[in-house]
Amino acid sequence: MTQTNPLRFSVNGYPQSLDVPPNLALLDALRDGGGLTGTKECCAVGECGACTVKVNGRTVNSCLMLAVEADGAEITTIEGLAVDGQLNPVQQAFLDYGAIQCGFCIPGMVMSAQAVIDNNPCPGLEEIREGLSGNLCRCAGYNRMFEAMLEVSRHNGDSGPREQERRRVRHDALRGAQDDAIAHGPAEVES
Repeated sequence: MTQTNPLRFSVNGYPQSLDVPPNLALLDALRDGGGLTGTKECCAVGECGACTVKVNGRTVNSCLMLAVEADGAEITTIEGLAVDGQLNPVQQAFLDYGAIQCGFCIPGMVMSAQAVIDNNPCPGLEEIREGLSGNLCRCAGYNRMFEAMLEVSRHNGDSGPREQERRRVRHDALRGAQDDAIAHGPAEVES
């Protein structure tokens, strides 16, 4: 007989109760026990950030946290960011700026991006880069993510220096595309 532990927590504002084995990761409890499949498993060793969720207001890699450690916690997953079916500003900006690429890393990336915005509603580029540094995008869509975050920052009230940062990010993205075209053959690249 497998030992289980009762687990009671709030997920996206709703109380949840599960019986979980002591060695079950929070990621698996959320996906398998809670049916919340937005949080992704990728590396399973805390290197990629695809499984990022908020636990009591702090971002964690849910693949590294045992579910039993979340007993009594307030947990927010990617499914909990939208309100009444409306994307929140970070989610909408990622969509508007084409920052979603294949989509696999995006739930964790958006959770980390939201944590940056929660900490500072008007972050600069360096703060955004630092805030997303624990998340990996295998499609290398970082510049679009940075642009999306700078747009949220601008919308939140900081329009001055952020416009220069946005232009720098766009220039870096264009330069990267041109370098890629030179290295790998012709491609359509806007000038």
